[in-house]
Amino acid sequence: MKTYAVANQKGGVGKTSIAVNLSATLAHYGQRVLLVDLDPQGNATTGSGIDKNAYEKTLYGVLLGEYPCSQARVTAEAGYDVLIANRELAGAEIEMVSLERREFRLKEALAAVAQDYDFAIIDCPPALNMLTVNALTAADAVVIPMQCEYYALEGLSDLVGTLRKVKANLNPKIEIEALVRTMYDPRSSLTTQVSEEIKSHFGDKVFDTVIPRNVRIAEAPSFGRPVILHDPSSKGSQAHFAFARELLGRHGIPIKETA
Repeated sequence: MKTYAVANQKGGVGKTSIAVNLSATLAHYGQRVLLVDLDPQGNATTGSGIDKNAYEKTLYGVLLGEYPCSQARVTAEAGYDVLIANRELAGAEIEMVSLERREFRLKEALAAVAQDYDFAIIDCPPALNMLTVNALTAADAVVIPMQCEYYALEGLSDLVGTLRKVKANLNPKIEIEALVRTMYDPRSSLTTQVSEEIKSHFGDKVFDTVIPRNVRIAEAPSFGRPVILHDPSSKGSQAHFAFARELLGRHGIPIKETA
């Protein structure tokens, strides 16, 4: 199982949208996918069409060792499984502080279901906290969604600094897999300028695919569906399909269309 943390310490960059739609498109292309909702807001859960308050067993209990992952996952309409989060998860932040191997709780929980999946996609909270540290410790690599605006570069340098510390102390194998430009508007000169600056620093880590500003992407969560189900022919959907193909292509994984 290849595990990706979708992370950015800056909020409002389309992080949950990337996590949900990457899970949906990978499932569409024949991969077995687990989406891990590690944000107490539970947006990845509801964006997958799952009522976050309807289940007793959630990621909160998994992290505290009350039951295994296999008892807290639910299959979404788009064909991937979700480890559910809700407000309860905020409590785990405090309760994990006193637990043994607190940074490794998620990694160890996911190891028990690794044989069931090709990919695990972790939607991180927009903050550097114990939950995010757990995600970065569990992940093989990081997918960083970012808007091409001035403050994004500042947030990116903070995240790179965090990754350096995690690599040195907790997870020596972690790498940046992809920087994906979100809410992209090619008509803006600032967008183009920041985009070029990111490319000059990160080279081929910056994926060719960009996710445009698109009303269908913005409205899909209110329908509880990934955009690829909400409006498969929209520009937003086509961009997410292209991102998944680029990711699979870089690893030489054949693309299988599911029905």
